[in-house]
Amino acid sequence: MDLLRKLPRSFYDRETVAVACDLLGARLVHQIDGVERVARIVEVEAYLGEVDLAAHSSKGRTPRTVILFGPPGFAYVYLIYGIYCCMNIVTEREGNACAVLLRALEPVRNVEGRTCGPGLLCRAMGIDRRQNGHDLLSDDFFVAERPVGETVQVVSRPRIGVDYSGVWAGKLLRFYIAGNAFVSKP
Repeated sequence: MDLLRKLPRSFYDRETVAVACDLLGARLVHQIDGVERVARIVEVEAYLGEVDLAAHSSKGRTPRTVILFGPPGFAYVYLIYGIYCCMNIVTEREGNACAVLLRALEPVRNVEGRTCGPGLLCRAMGIDRRQNGHDLLSDDFFVAERPVGETVQVVSRPRIGVDYSGVWAGKLLRFYIAGNAFVSKP
C-alpha cells in the first residue's frame, strides 16, 4: 500500500507547467463517509492565467473565478454543461490565476466508475462544487506525492476542447503518462 505523504503548499507555489508535470503519478485522495478514495493522476492540462484565452481567468476576476486568483494549493471546482464537475488545482503566487485541470485518473483504492475525463473522474472520486475553494492541505481531500522510486514518462500535446482560444489551442499544455490506459481519448 502507498504511503500517502501530502504535498506541501510550496509544491503548488511554482510555475504551472512544472506543477502539472510533477502531478503526474501523484495520488488524489478524497475521504467521504469514512471511505478513503485514492487515484493516481495520469493526465492534466495547464492553464496559464489571464493571458491564456482558454483559461476561465482570461475574463478576469469574477464570483466564479475568485478561487483561481487566491493562494496556491486550493481546489477550483466548477460545473460544465449543467451536469459535470471539473477540478483544477490553483498554482503559482496569489493573483496569477493559474491552475492545473485534472483530466484522468487511474483508480488505486475505493474508486468506482470511469475516470478518463475531467467530469467522469470527479464523479468517481465524489468531487462536486462543495469542494470548490477547499484547501488541498486538509486531511480529507489532498494530493499525495508520487511514491518514491516511481518514475513517469511525460507526453505533451495540445489541450482538448479549447479550439475557441486562438493560438492557445495549439500550445502543448496537456500532459499525460505515456502508455497509461486511463488517459482520455480526444
